[in-house]
Amino acid sequence: MILLTPNLHAALRRNAERSAEIDHDPAPVVKLFSPIGAATWLATELLDDGDTLFGLADLGFGCPELGYFSLGEITRLHLPFGLTIERDIGFSTSTSLSVWAETARRAGSIREAQSILCRIEAVPGPEFPTDPDEGNGG
Repeated sequence: MILLTPNLHAALRRNAERSAEIDHDPAPVVKLFSPIGAATWLATELLDDGDTLFGLADLGFGCPELGYFSLGEITRLHLPFGLTIERDIGFSTSTSLSVWAETARRAGSIREAQSILCRIEAVPGPEFPTDPDEGNGG
């Protein structure tokens, strides 16, 4: 499996280019995981070298951490039964990386954080009128 499609690569690079902005806290773009273990990575940025990702890493020891990790090293991991690290093709989130990190630390893993955050993201938000005259008796 190709871990980064051209669209994902471009989104990760855009985030990296904005990393110097004060309020920079993007949502994770891609989730990589071990199909036979707890190892999970959420990446928000890809540096100029095309290999160094920034995001949240969880190797299954109960202490997810923000930091840099190598796409090449993750790609070269050989797991039992000929398996390799995979990309969660259904992964999508609008929650910022800082919220993911805090939730994962409190829950003990990215997997548990995903369970919590998916339930929160699924709750419909309040609907606000788009017409300025709507809702004011006019």
